[in-house]
Amino acid sequence: MVCEKDPLVQKITDLYDQISTLDSLKPSKDVNMLFTQLVLTCMPPTHIDVTKLCKKVQQMRSKLIRLCGEAEGLLETHFSTILASYDNPLHHLNIFPYYTNYLKLSQLEFNILTKHCSNVPNKVAFVGSGPLPLTSIVLASFHLKTTSFHNYDIDPSAKSKALRLVSSDPDLSRRMFFHTTDIMDVTNGLKEFDVVFLAALVGMDKDEKVRVVEHLAKYMNPGAVLMLRSAHGARGFLYPVVDPWDLRGFQVLSIFHPTDEVINSVIIARKFPMPKHCSAEHPVGPMKLPNKCFDIDMLNPLLNHVNLMEELDIEDQLL
Repeated sequence: MVCEKDPLVQKITDLYDQISTLDSLKPSKDVNMLFTQLVLTCMPPTHIDVTKLCKKVQQMRSKLIRLCGEAEGLLETHFSTILASYDNPLHHLNIFPYYTNYLKLSQLEFNILTKHCSNVPNKVAFVGSGPLPLTSIVLASFHLKTTSFHNYDIDPSAKSKALRLVSSDPDLSRRMFFHTTDIMDVTNGLKEFDVVFLAALVGMDKDEKVRVVEHLAKYMNPGAVLMLRSAHGARGFLYPVVDPWDLRGFQVLSIFHPTDEVINSVIIARKFPMPKHCSAEHPVGPMKLPNKCFDIDMLNPLLNHVNLMEELDIEDQLL
């Protein structure tokens, strides 16, 4: 059990106390400084398992994740507004301070996807795309150049801001679509997608995340792929952690834990065919392919410092 006396937890708690007293989480000198300190504190590999925190620290972590989510949304809104002032917004994406991270994360996710999918997906859904849908933009621009992307967000302003970014691009304006919809209200429409990406901040706690995953398991096509973002170690103070055992109705293919400045872990899973004795209301639990997905190809440097031992440990647990 990890409690508040742990030096790392003490440092994170101190930063939480400072962040929680800010008048606003909109980008500013103080906001940027505190969140930069928080990210740098949580990035290095650590012994901490956020699922084994004492109750008091767990409550702090839950509140901190929500503050991080709010700050991230305000940061994206701020830069989406700036980008929209340009004639060609997509030519200036590098003004966003974390654009390089998105390039690396998208490259990682594309490599993982191609490792487990033999065909280029025709239609992709991104759930929780926000006002600055960088993952969809990067994947559509550099990796999946014929794929159509359907972006879902519950915030109407996110749709209008995102549309302004791609409307001037003759290619992406034809292949990127935006929906102001709660994904929990999308049912048979999910069957259209070969791949569904679930943003890290969709489902801010375990129960919310499980409900979303169960909904996807109920309506996605058998064989379709689910890409989720999670967190590992102290990075779990920044984003919700997805437990692979919560992916009921999916077979977990691989889990990747970057150890560089890419914060999110990546989980890829495939929707199972529905067994005769199961129903959509009671999907089967997570299962693993008969053969390990780890192989020598994982040494490919394009996968950006994946912690191989951590992935092996997880895959052994899933067998």
